[in-house]
Amino acid sequence: MALKYNPQEIEKKWQGKWAADHIYEVTEDSSRTKFYALTMFPYTSGDLHIGHWYAMAPSDVYARFKRMQGYNVLHPMGFDAFGLPAENAAINRGVHPHDWTMKNVEHMRRQLKSIGAIYDWNREVVSCLPEYYKWTQWVFLKFYHAGLAYRAKAPVNWCPKCQTVLANEQVVGEGFCERCGSQVTKRDLEQWFFRITKYAEELLDFSRIDWPERIKTMQTNWIGKSEGAEISFKLDHEDIEPKEIRVFTTRPDTIFGVTYFLLAPEHPLVPQLTIPERRDEVEKYIAWCRRQTEYERTAMGREKTGVFLGSYVINRLNGERVPIWITDYVLLTYGTGAVMGVPAHDERDFEFARKFNLPIRTVIAPPDWSGEEPEEPYTGAGVMVNSAEFTGLPSEQGYDAICNLLQSKGWGKSTVSYRLRDWLISRQRYWGAPIPMVYCDKCGVVPVPEEDLPVLLPSDAEFKPTGESPLKYCQSFVNTTCPRCSGPARREVDTMDTFMCSNWYFLRYTSPKTDNVPFDADKIKYWLPVDLYTGGAEHAVMHLLYARFFIKAIRDMGMVDFDEPFTRLFNQGTIIYLGDKMSKSKGNVIAPDEYVAELGADAVRGYLMFVGPWELGGEWSDSGIVGISRWLNRVWSLVETGYTSQAVKPGTEKELLHITHKTIKKVSEDLKKFRFNTMLASLMEFTNYLARVKEAGNIAVSLWQEAITYLLLLLAPTAPHLAEELWARTGHPYSIHNQSWPEWDEELAKEEEITLVIQINGKLRDKMLVPASITEAKARELVVGRERVKAYTEGKRIDKIIYVPGRVVNIVAK
Repeated sequence: MALKYNPQEIEKKWQGKWAADHIYEVTEDSSRTKFYALTMFPYTSGDLHIGHWYAMAPSDVYARFKRMQGYNVLHPMGFDAFGLPAENAAINRGVHPHDWTMKNVEHMRRQLKSIGAIYDWNREVVSCLPEYYKWTQWVFLKFYHAGLAYRAKAPVNWCPKCQTVLANEQVVGEGFCERCGSQVTKRDLEQWFFRITKYAEELLDFSRIDWPERIKTMQTNWIGKSEGAEISFKLDHEDIEPKEIRVFTTRPDTIFGVTYFLLAPEHPLVPQLTIPERRDEVEKYIAWCRRQTEYERTAMGREKTGVFLGSYVINRLNGERVPIWITDYVLLTYGTGAVMGVPAHDERDFEFARKFNLPIRTVIAPPDWSGEEPEEPYTGAGVMVNSAEFTGLPSEQGYDAICNLLQSKGWGKSTVSYRLRDWLISRQRYWGAPIPMVYCDKCGVVPVPEEDLPVLLPSDAEFKPTGESPLKYCQSFVNTTCPRCSGPARREVDTMDTFMCSNWYFLRYTSPKTDNVPFDADKIKYWLPVDLYTGGAEHAVMHLLYARFFIKAIRDMGMVDFDEPFTRLFNQGTIIYLGDKMSKSKGNVIAPDEYVAELGADAVRGYLMFVGPWELGGEWSDSGIVGISRWLNRVWSLVETGYTSQAVKPGTEKELLHITHKTIKKVSEDLKKFRFNTMLASLMEFTNYLARVKEAGNIAVSLWQEAITYLLLLLAPTAPHLAEELWARTGHPYSIHNQSWPEWDEELAKEEEITLVIQINGKLRDKMLVPASITEAKARELVVGRERVKAYTEGKRIDKIIYVPGRVVNIVAK
């Protein structure tokens, strides 16, 4: 009598054996082709839920598939343990962030092990441990010495609830914190930045990577390349040091249409350019602007506001004095913080001029223009007018001619501008890697020597947010000795953005135990770049952009010899539950533990891949996972209850070979393209077919055993525990996961073809070759779509389609 399928017992048994036998531990092997398959490591803010498993289970299936194909597969796992999510969760529960995080790491590690993945746990990294963040600090110092890390005072995004600065990429929607949803405001603070703008142009080059178009588009738009000209406007004020202000414009051909000049309210020249009688109004307006979010200031359709400073610049090309205004829609962080107002040819400038009754001068003639003042801005190309010696030129020629004049006079040049700003990495929070810099009254800003790393995060600091860094009030941390003069000094009290930790974790996986370097150069040469990176699309302009910048920067420092961190990127969809995306903030998460305990990890894995296309996601359903569990039970019974051959029937063995090899081909091709749901559907069809074969008993035992062997091999990546158990029970050598992936015979897999006759009103009009297994619905679809059929039925109504299986399709048309 066959034993009953007991997934809990089987999964515990095999997970223990795999661990004891170190079956998934991986080393460098120059004789084998490597495949580095990486899933984004999770935040440690709490339990893993089904949404996390949706990222991890299918990626493990693919890694197992590649392993069975003969690749030397590295598929590691770790924990993104610093940052706001973990810190806020700890504060809400009244526990220390370290205790909360490490408790979560332990729990999440147990959950991850229960999934039955091929993670090599010897390679685990935890970003909040000193042995990891020592090297995060080391990398910061390398950036500092290379001129890529610098400190500057700047208006920054401030979240009043999280009590910390946010990078531009962490402000979402209409100016909200991406973590807590609070409205973001502005503050002026001394902050540390990374010079990501140095790599703006190279970051626009996606030619070496296979990434989704939408991610490339999002990064392209975020970087925001604009081609145009830098133009100098003369400042003629005796008591002001600068004698010019430069603007960037994409339309130098409109320079003669400038009727006013705009500065950002935060521009450092505003106080000097404001005349005394305008000062009170200007200062009140600046204070009002600082209370607005960047989104509010730049929103299209918003009523234009501004204040005249009482001073002027001079347009060098026509000598005109141009009034200087400040307005909220000009940002100091974009371009030069100055804009030339050309109201006849820019929508926002037009609205501003109308609001404040400023002149509107046409310099690019719209079609059929006869000299009148425009009722709306014209932003297209045309013939230049009111433009001195350039009048009469097509604007495209005028663009080049004016750039040449600017260059020759030293008044400007053709150039490129980017929307991308330098990456602000300072955070006024406790739970992050301390920035390894000290401040000495005698020596200034001094980097901590590499031999003194790590700068340890003190465990006794008050970690609750106050608006200033909590480390500021920990005297034992702050007070130190200057590495240069040995005098008294103060440590930097801000910590690093958590994305700094995830910039390089994929490098550390290659040699996580090294203590004299962040990563072993020889192992990096073998494993990197990552061949497949899987995770959420929400990281498009944060982690995914930062990691690309990081690799390019350390490449230029000679640490690595490749240009991109992740050769291929795949973004999974989301799991929906109760009508919304599954997330802790929405309170609709489902823990996998209870389903693993009741139905087994293989059932959870299988259902997550069957729920829908991986890139789209799908709706979680308890009835759906029960259906997968029933299928796995059918597989168990199919294999366990044995097979008895009654009488071999001619043709059945040929059919079995055809179905088997067709299934191997379909499953292989679906796995290659991440079509896990259709892959599983094929395995279910194969299971049902084998059940019918078993019931009939009309093939040889040897052929049945071969078919079952193929079924188990094809099942192994998806249901690794069940496949391993049945592999052993059918007398095969341990382990199924060390076997080669089956190959199909193209001739056996090929569909037999037949000729289908096509008639229209009973007359032969066409023929076509189709698979012998074609369904009536598919035959109808193909016939109606053929050009010859369309020609004969054009203008007619199709009343009926008669199908004679395997022979004829007759269309009745009138």
